[in-house]
Amino acid sequence: MSRFFYVMTRILGISAYYHDSAACLLEDGRIVAALQEERFSRLKHDSAFPSQSIAKLLQIGHCQVSDLDYVVFYEKPFVKLERILETYLRHCPRGLSSYLKAMPIWIKEKVWIKEWITKQLEYDGEILFADHHESHAASAYYPSPFSSAAVLTIDAVGEWTTTTMGQAESNKIHLNSEICFPHSLGLLYTTFTYYLGFRVNSGEYKVMGLAPYGNPRYAELIEKNLIQISEDGSFQLNGDYFNFETGLKMASSRFEKLFGGPPRKPEDPLTQRDQDLAASIQKVIEKAVLRICQHLHKSTGEKNLCMAGGVALNSVANGRILRETDFQDLWIQPAAGDAGGALGAALAVWHQFLDRPRPEPTQAAPVDQQRGSLLGTRHDNAEIRECLDTIGASYVELEDSLLMDKVARKLAEGGIVGWFQGPMEFGPRALGNRSILADPQYGETRDLINSRVKFRESFRPFAPAIMEEHTADYFELECPSPYMQLVAPVRPEKRSSIPAVTHIDGSARIQTVNPTNNPRFYRLLKEFQKHTGCPILLNTSFNVRGEPIVESPLQAYKCFTRTGLDGLVLENFYLEKKDQPASPEHA
Repeated sequence: MSRFFYVMTRILGISAYYHDSAACLLEDGRIVAALQEERFSRLKHDSAFPSQSIAKLLQIGHCQVSDLDYVVFYEKPFVKLERILETYLRHCPRGLSSYLKAMPIWIKEKVWIKEWITKQLEYDGEILFADHHESHAASAYYPSPFSSAAVLTIDAVGEWTTTTMGQAESNKIHLNSEICFPHSLGLLYTTFTYYLGFRVNSGEYKVMGLAPYGNPRYAELIEKNLIQISEDGSFQLNGDYFNFETGLKMASSRFEKLFGGPPRKPEDPLTQRDQDLAASIQKVIEKAVLRICQHLHKSTGEKNLCMAGGVALNSVANGRILRETDFQDLWIQPAAGDAGGALGAALAVWHQFLDRPRPEPTQAAPVDQQRGSLLGTRHDNAEIRECLDTIGASYVELEDSLLMDKVARKLAEGGIVGWFQGPMEFGPRALGNRSILADPQYGETRDLINSRVKFRESFRPFAPAIMEEHTADYFELECPSPYMQLVAPVRPEKRSSIPAVTHIDGSARIQTVNPTNNPRFYRLLKEFQKHTGCPILLNTSFNVRGEPIVESPLQAYKCFTRTGLDGLVLENFYLEKKDQPASPEHA
């Protein structure tokens, strides 16, 4: 009698060394977990090798390094080095200082990824390398709910590519066309991020948030001098205005002269000119993206579109794609930047390299395979109780129905609550598991959270989390937006009723919540609606400016005690600020 033993295939995906390092573990194509290194190192946008993330993944997956069948890196380092060397040689002797600064880092660690993985993990199995934009495309299509779709990836730059367009069906992705460095919508937007005094590769969302305050009076100047956009969406940048090929700055002196002076210093106040520049570059980017999407629809005939890459985090442009192009449905990878590359690389190995089929949609998983992007670590009640007792915190433990009622009442009374439950989110958005929540019905709440809780710029907007079935009652949006990736107009008659989540232009970046994608958060929204009649909560990430989203109960408690939060939920534990000891131990 013969026996058959089932052998599970485990794949570890890794992204590192640019920004937002991350790791992902797959078992037979199913996402076990996906983690960002910044959440453990506490260095925002950490680019280091994700050692802590990998250790946590193995712990979550109840496996060891020796159980891994494949390790895959999200891009090809030698091809990327080729681009850097070729660019320096083309402009030599310009850029020598930048070259001398970059090369030692590349020679020491960035090129020798295979050796580094072998050494760091003590791994002797197969190591694969995906193309950067193939990783983005895989992260966009494979977790999506679509059996076929057009695929678009847009970012700053991978190896050579900055934009890809293609088509996917069943378990295969075909990227048919590309735009290459130095022509890049991501680098164009990042140059304005730099020029406006925000941090490159992390401040782009500030430009998007600032744009509605301005008048796009520089848009024509940008199109005339900086970028040429064709009818099919292809584009070219004028290199005379940029320094990212050879220098340590993004903008050239010619760029500064065109816009009337040097870059804004981060500590300087924002002027009307700064707001107008933000509005102008946002308008130009939207125009280019919309033209690309229309051309992609015509060339593929697909009704669905999947997107990834850093530019796919531009939720204002995404909302316009849905409203103004011929695509009927849109799915954007929640971790659209480089962190998502770890997930995409692993999925590309499973589906493309190993030729394994995608799972069929079922009633149990009718939306997508991303599982609400709640793919991170979780901390149970026993661990939380031990943490709170160790630091001497004051708390009550409540079963769910009593907890929901207490928190909803606190929010209805104007309290601001830290909400920590379930697995941590993968990607930059807090989706109801590591969130700060408040009543959206009072405009002063927005200013209070920005100044006393988040310690960030006053122009920054907040997102509404809404019970999915009520979306059309408040917003001009006809589809779900579970990952907070779409900006849509707030219905004019509703704007005065939810001022804390209505941006200055009457729009909002919406998160729709249903009992499937986050049942516990949905129950809180329903309880809040019972007390107030409003099915919406203000939802922002559980962190302060300059820090990553909290990962552990201790980090959440520290943020709670050091900011203007009034209450804190840690799974089934509720804490009031007024009840806490003046100097709790280890906090």
